[in-house]
Amino acid sequence: MAPVELEHFLAQTVILLGSAVAVLLVASRLRLPPLVALLVTGMLIGPSGLGWVSDVEQVEVFAEIGVVLLLFAIGLELSLAQLRELRRSFFLGGGVQAGLTIALVAAGAFAFGIGPNRAAFLGFAIALSSTAIVLKLYDDRREIEAPHGRASLGILLFQDFLIVPMIVLTPVLAGTAAASPGQLVLRFGGALAGVAAVVGSARYLVPKLFDRIAGTRVRETFVLASLLACLALAWLTHSLGFSLALGAFLAGLIVSETEYSHQVVADVAPFRELFASLFFISIGMLVDLRIAAVHLPAVLGLAATVVVGKALVTGTAVAALGLPSRTRILTALGLAQVGEFSFVLMEVGRRNGLLVGEPYQILLSAAVLTMLATPLLVAGAPAVADAWNRSRSKAVPPGGEETAAPGALARPRDHVIVVGFGVSGRLLARVLKEAHIRYVVLELNSATVRQARRDGEPILFGDASRREILHAAGLEAARMVVFVISDLRALARSVHLARGLNPAVEILVRTRRIHEIEALRALGADDVVAEEFETAIEIFTRVLERYHVPRNVVRAQTRLLRGEGYRMLRSRTFDSGVSEAVLDALEAGTTDIFRIEPGSPVAGRSLRELDLRRRTGATVLAVVRGERSTPNPAADTALETGDDLVLVGSHQEIDQAFDLLAGRGGD
Repeated sequence: MAPVELEHFLAQTVILLGSAVAVLLVASRLRLPPLVALLVTGMLIGPSGLGWVSDVEQVEVFAEIGVVLLLFAIGLELSLAQLRELRRSFFLGGGVQAGLTIALVAAGAFAFGIGPNRAAFLGFAIALSSTAIVLKLYDDRREIEAPHGRASLGILLFQDFLIVPMIVLTPVLAGTAAASPGQLVLRFGGALAGVAAVVGSARYLVPKLFDRIAGTRVRETFVLASLLACLALAWLTHSLGFSLALGAFLAGLIVSETEYSHQVVADVAPFRELFASLFFISIGMLVDLRIAAVHLPAVLGLAATVVVGKALVTGTAVAALGLPSRTRILTALGLAQVGEFSFVLMEVGRRNGLLVGEPYQILLSAAVLTMLATPLLVAGAPAVADAWNRSRSKAVPPGGEETAAPGALARPRDHVIVVGFGVSGRLLARVLKEAHIRYVVLELNSATVRQARRDGEPILFGDASRREILHAAGLEAARMVVFVISDLRALARSVHLARGLNPAVEILVRTRRIHEIEALRALGADDVVAEEFETAIEIFTRVLERYHVPRNVVRAQTRLLRGEGYRMLRSRTFDSGVSEAVLDALEAGTTDIFRIEPGSPVAGRSLRELDLRRRTGATVLAVVRGERSTPNPAADTALETGDDLVLVGSHQEIDQAFDLLAGRGGD
């Protein structure tokens, strides 16, 4: 790059980043979503705005990398097992959504006098939703694992697979290329087989690559390998005709099966945020504000029609999956925009004469407007769903549209209602069954419900934020309700509703973050378990056990933390005597117990032979054999398998004694 070109590039980059920071600061004061601020930034500084950035193509390159890294990170957070669970939403939900959208848009365009080929192409462009925007919003809101997040992901992945046949068909619709149906199927099938071969090879090679790199302990190599895996698979799938984003998603999915996925997420996150921001800015730059202003009524009308139409079609597709009304509404409003890959398709159509001039800019402006509306639609979707359910509550009798078949379960009493049948829900149900405690499970995943029923579980399909569903589960007669679901807003409404229906029921809630605890308690939860906090407790406990702090001191500290309602973790200082007891134990030393396991090298040897006091400094206070305890044992006491040795000493002395007794400290 020549010095002049380099200076120009740097100047453009500084303007772009500086403008983005300034607009984001204003947006944060106005409480606007960052995504909206980035799109507005692109409009302001782009060629049709202030014209500060003229090299849009350079920005688009960075933007494409941003989409790639975003999808790579999303793939890292999933697994192949989870992806298999999405097959119904992929094939059925995605198929119904795309097919209905294309058919309705084509029919509407044809009714307005647009030719059949151009009408079909418009259906292609509008059928796609924004993978980057939707998954980013759901990721920020921690809703990807929620029912509407999973349904959206399946549909979006199906749309990504549609890009290839759509791009192949576009020249055919324009009349600039000829291809028979057999040739089209052969081309798509060949590309699909190529992707399968690439993914199969990557599943074998990528884990070996990371094993080798992790052994070097060089962080820079690990970061470069992470980016290599992402970009290489994206490039390979793109060369086969699919989108870069699809390849990046598959790369993330492969890496997620290795033990290095969390480190890769940490390494890629800064790059992802930077380039994803550039993507949204570049989309804003595409809009020609002058043409949009002249045809503003047409742009607004088209955008509104697209949002309403796509929401209705997506709601129908999610209904075909058997999901309840709340999930249908949340998914429908989340996927009501036109996607980023529509711009790629529109550019192909423009080059082939299907979409030129002002119609191209009107459609593009309306598409960007639907993107701008998406954060507001996603944020307002829970309120819309709640209002819809309230309006329907009188019309739907108990046991209505979202309950299991009447008589499927006997009406229980004094039981536990388990809301959610993921890992935590299944584990709790297993323990309750073994303890002979009656329980009923509520779950929104229809495939999970069918499998659980085959396994004999007392499970109902339904949304716990609906009065009728909680009534069908016997809430009025239940002793306890345990919520282990991921959708925070549905969780809040369900807790509030459960408390109102049965003031005496005990409500236990699992949530992700500590800062969510107080709000859930205010809604009526008796106890809230935060995964973030419990992880900290587990780490704290294991560290203190490693230093042989007495278990009663550890338990007392744990009880104090829980009794303080998690406030101690948010405080910079500890002002409790129990914490001082921990410090005293760490400083003064403690006692611990070592059991002689079968095959132990010290079994059959006497305390005199071991001479622990001289060799380690630790003292044997007692030998516990069965139910008998021998305090201050004699030096000639022989050790037997199953004996427990009670040791006292400093932490270092006890560690050395453990090593010696386990055969790690020499003869």
